[in-house]
Amino acid sequence: MRDRRVVLLWAAFTLTALVSVALVLRRPDRLSDLHIYYGALADLRAGRPLYEYAAANGGPFTYPPFAALVLWPITALPLGVAEAIWLAATCLAAIAIAVPVGLTLATGVPGRRLAVPAVAAVLMLSAPVQSNLRFGQVSIFIVLMALLDAIGRPSRARGVLVGVAAAIKLTPLLFVAYFLVCGRYRDAARALATFAGCAALALLVLPQESLTYWAGTVAQTSRIGNLASLGNQSVHGMLLRLGVDQGTLPVIWAALVAGICAVALLRARQLAGQGRPGHAAVLVGCATVVASPVSWTHHQVWSVLAAMLLVGAAGVAQRVAGAALLVTMVLSLGVALGPISMRPGVQFLLENARTLGVCALCLAGFGAVAVAAGRPDRRAVAARAWLRVGVAVAGVLAFFAVQPLPAGADPTFKTYRMQDVVNPRYFFVCRDAAQCARYQTAAPVTFDTRTEKTKVRVNGVVSDQVQRLEYHSAPGGPPRAIALLAAYPGVRTFSFRSATMNHGRLVAYGADGRELATYDDELAAALRARRP
Repeated sequence: MRDRRVVLLWAAFTLTALVSVALVLRRPDRLSDLHIYYGALADLRAGRPLYEYAAANGGPFTYPPFAALVLWPITALPLGVAEAIWLAATCLAAIAIAVPVGLTLATGVPGRRLAVPAVAAVLMLSAPVQSNLRFGQVSIFIVLMALLDAIGRPSRARGVLVGVAAAIKLTPLLFVAYFLVCGRYRDAARALATFAGCAALALLVLPQESLTYWAGTVAQTSRIGNLASLGNQSVHGMLLRLGVDQGTLPVIWAALVAGICAVALLRARQLAGQGRPGHAAVLVGCATVVASPVSWTHHQVWSVLAAMLLVGAAGVAQRVAGAALLVTMVLSLGVALGPISMRPGVQFLLENARTLGVCALCLAGFGAVAVAAGRPDRRAVAARAWLRVGVAVAGVLAFFAVQPLPAGADPTFKTYRMQDVVNPRYFFVCRDAAQCARYQTAAPVTFDTRTEKTKVRVNGVVSDQVQRLEYHSAPGGPPRAIALLAAYPGVRTFSFRSATMNHGRLVAYGADGRELATYDDELAAALRARRP
């Protein structure tokens, strides 16, 4: 029976992998990050600067120069062949990660043979691995190298893989701190020496690119994309979505990251001392997700591994926490539950569930109330554990239910500019001066709305008396300035988008700075009228 279940699980993994690869290949934007690597290295081979490359989608090459050396061989292959090899390697990396994690999960429990294929199948279904497939990302290979090195048996090579991984992508450097905290000084020394050696090799082969990167490009996180978008599930990204003041943001972020990572490293040392190196390594990996200013979905493989280790634990609270974290790593809760979210605070919780979950894990360190086996009051202990879980969950939901959506917590917000006027998707109420004049009323602002799956668009015109137009996502926080565009003679129009209008407020001001009109109920009414 177990053999049959093992076969079924591997079949599920294979089917999921094949379907996922087929869906990726059908996308017009498939493997976009791999295309960036390929195009940037092709430019480099042609003598053009590596860090001035921009792909068709505007994406630059963001990794250290040593990564260019590692990726250099892909340019010797036709792009289609490189795509096929990369997709196959990503699926194989998922299996390679599943082996040590599955063995860790199955230690001392029956059904050990089921663990590895089960972990592999869940990994393949998770959003991070799907994101690695879709974008053609290196993240899954970084996770594999750091994981194997962190849980490997003592050897003269232990620490080398972490050094190589950090030379390709900087976040695995946190494992050096883990080695030091655990007293693995030789491993830490080998990791640092390997990292320095890789950087030196890149400096020797690519001197100009190395100087460019280490002298400034390394700190330009804005090159990576909109860090306030929901895809960035790091502490830094959540603080940006909260609308934290830019002047105090670095201090708050550094303090939070330092505290969370310090606790995670100490708990990882404790786990390692208990003979649980797999749990310790995954915990440190989760801390890298917290520490990095940029943690896109494809970086969050560590969170999936942590969720599966929690699900396989002995405590009720651990299993519930693991299941909840696993759900957040398979589904996008903000999108899936947004339509039924009754409060903006709950919506913010759902949209940042991955950040909050990995932070909680770093602080708890796989610790929770366990159900003691063999005791006569086992059912009573289990019942009390479930009660504690229920009370905790209810308390968290109640807290967020009464919170308003922070004004800055709207990653989809954008006000459109003059160059966007030609797009009928953004400017849909009128298309020339005559249409806009007929559309305008005596009110200071006349507008209409359009709803889409993840955003709402507002387009309209303003009267001559309006000097300034602002939008508030929710009570409190700084307003968003709406651009007023003289798109047509004698008419000013505007257009912007937002995640939701349920608590939004549009305010028009006159030349003297006084408020002319406020539109909040009108926004909500317009949306209700358009809902099927």
